[in-house]
Amino acid sequence: MPGNKLLSERAFALEPSLTLEINARAKELAAQGRDICSLSAGEPDFNTPNFIIEAAVRALKDGITRYGPVAGDPELREAIAEKITTVNNVATDSSQVLVTNGGKQAIYNLFQVLLEQGDEVLIPSPYWLSYPAMAKLAGATIRYLPSSPLTGFTFDIEGFKNSITKKTKLLILNSPGNPTGRVMQKQEMEAIAEILRCHPNIFLMSDEIYEFLIDDDQQHTSFAEVAPDLSDRVFTVNGFAKGWAMTGWRVGYLSGNSKIVKAAIALQSQSTSNVCSFAQKGALAALRGSKRCLIEMARSYSDRRLLLSNGIKEISGFNLVKPKGAFYAFPELPQNCCGSVEFCKNALEKTGLAIVPGIAFGDDRCIRLSCAVSPEKIKDGLYRLKMSIDNILS
Repeated sequence: MPGNKLLSERAFALEPSLTLEINARAKELAAQGRDICSLSAGEPDFNTPNFIIEAAVRALKDGITRYGPVAGDPELREAIAEKITTVNNVATDSSQVLVTNGGKQAIYNLFQVLLEQGDEVLIPSPYWLSYPAMAKLAGATIRYLPSSPLTGFTFDIEGFKNSITKKTKLLILNSPGNPTGRVMQKQEMEAIAEILRCHPNIFLMSDEIYEFLIDDDQQHTSFAEVAPDLSDRVFTVNGFAKGWAMTGWRVGYLSGNSKIVKAAIALQSQSTSNVCSFAQKGALAALRGSKRCLIEMARSYSDRRLLLSNGIKEISGFNLVKPKGAFYAFPELPQNCCGSVEFCKNALEKTGLAIVPGIAFGDDRCIRLSCAVSPEKIKDGLYRLKMSIDNILS
């Protein structure tokens, strides 16, 4: 090949995942007989509820094993549109919904049809680690909007205003947030909407995959509900992975402007085609079935978030903004500590604790711990976390 160039520029731009690196090393140590406690999981530890599994099994037995419509099972699209309309208070038609292979494909499809070379994407930091990579793959450049534990990771309105340029095309929001567990308040969204009204060329993507996993004193608000006049520029990404413990089912969705959703459907027709047909029947059952499982899992995570948060606060030197949603905590390391990568590598090698460096989410001052594990494992992880701090600072 000319110049022996085997990879595209896009491939060179991709960065290896620190999360996968940590997980691979943890598995390697476990295979060697080491006692490993992992608080790095980004998925529920519950099994998918039985009534959802039974719906998928029935679909299999009924022969729903063939290709389906690229945009998704019509019944499921209707049910998603109804859910968004009634639960999220955002009037939605099924033509505005695309069923995707997980929430991640919904984001990827949207970026591919919305962004192009030279566009700028504004991403509040800390952020879910795949946003920048997917935006760059679409040709966009990134401008970060930093937030701090000192201000509770609140969205920087003035920073947002000052970061807007003629090239700004998209703002990304994620609430409840990964990695911070923060739930955005309605007033913040209203302030953002006011700014967007002054900039008609800027779109917004709201990632709401953790919407049901919040504390009882919190209320999830969809951005599209706050600003119905901006409906042509607001896109919602969601799915079944977190709330219904369906990570392996790979069923997510994108909703918003029907013209752009139609373009995303065309893209999906040339890439993955339809989502697994019988898995979609499971998702349909999830929407139509009892919500008791959602409530029970959400309450369990609230209890475990509290256990994790209280345990971190008892360890000297950490600064923690208490998470109110999702299943993570994102504490700031002590001031005289090392960076997040070195800390996490030391924690794994010396105490057998697997956690994720904050730099993967845009903040090298912090680390991410998951409470999507048993209370016993959380307590074990907290013990090892204290040992890790003592080892580093001694």
